[in-house]
Order: sequence, then structure tokens, then C-alpha cells
Amino acid sequence: MIDNSYKWYPLYTRSRAEKTTQEALAKKNIISYLPLKKVLKQWSDRKKIVEEPLLKSYLFVYISTKEYAEVLMTYGVSRFIYFSGKIASIPDKQLADLKLLLANAMDLEVIEYDISLGEKVLIKAGPFKGIIAELVSLKSKKSIVLRLQDIGYSILINTSMAFIEPIT
Repeated sequence: MIDNSYKWYPLYTRSRAEKTTQEALAKKNIISYLPLKKVLKQWSDRKKIVEEPLLKSYLFVYISTKEYAEVLMTYGVSRFIYFSGKIASIPDKQLADLKLLLANAMDLEVIEYDISLGEKVLIKAGPFKGIIAELVSLKSKKSIVLRLQDIGYSILINTSMAFIEPIT
């Protein structure tokens, strides 16, 4: 059965081909999103701030099921990400939260493993206001985790404990 509704789907790309894959998708008029972070790189003669993918080898596309084949035939695309035997889709709210985090990129750290479940909290103030996250304790520091469940990544942000409230 073909589903004509559009959703965000995570893609796995060839190594270090995220930007070229995004350009190839744009040439096919396929909407994609590549979360980028700014990183200070140092060479022997200079320092420069460059943009790198937040999630290495991951790219998100906004498509319907009828466009699967077209996406897979795009240069740089390796495969779709599967979860429980079917192609994973990412809720619009999670992608919006990710964009908000990157727009206010204060202190982001990506963890490539699943963090054990913690208490769900709502951030009620500050630049991350409105995001529902999970509370974890790391090295006796309190941090908030935004979990992208379907692709196995978590994003760690540091914010004041005064800005959060538990969800009941």
C-alpha cells in the first residue's frame, strides 16, 4: 500500500558524503535536512570555524513512500534507516526540536549510544523552552537529553535546573 503522506525519514549516507548527497537530492527537488554544527578546527598555520554534520553519515529527507526509489538512486545515499523491520520515520516535532537546539547551539554533545531511560521533563524557560526531554545525571552534573529514538542517537545539552519541570 502506497502512503502519499509526507514524513521525515533518516538516511544513511556514504562516509563524509552528507553535503554532496544533500546537493544531489536538491537537484532532484527532494527536501532534505542536514543538521550542521560549527567546530573550531586548527591547522598548523591557522584556525578556522567550519560546519560539520552533527550526526555523521545521517541526513533527513521529507518524502512520501512513492519517492523511496528515487531517493535510493541518488548519489551518496547508502540506505534508509530501519526500526522494527520497517523504514523509520522521525516525528516533525523531533526535527523541529533539533533545529531549535542547533539554532541556539550553546553546549551540544552527541552521544552515539542509547542513554538509559530517565525522568521526562519539560524545559520551561531559556533558549530550549518547550522541548520535552529526559533528565540524566552525568559526572554529578545535571544535563538534559533529547532522544532521537528511531535512529539511536541522543543529544546532550546543559541548561539550568531552574528551567525544567517534571512531566506527570
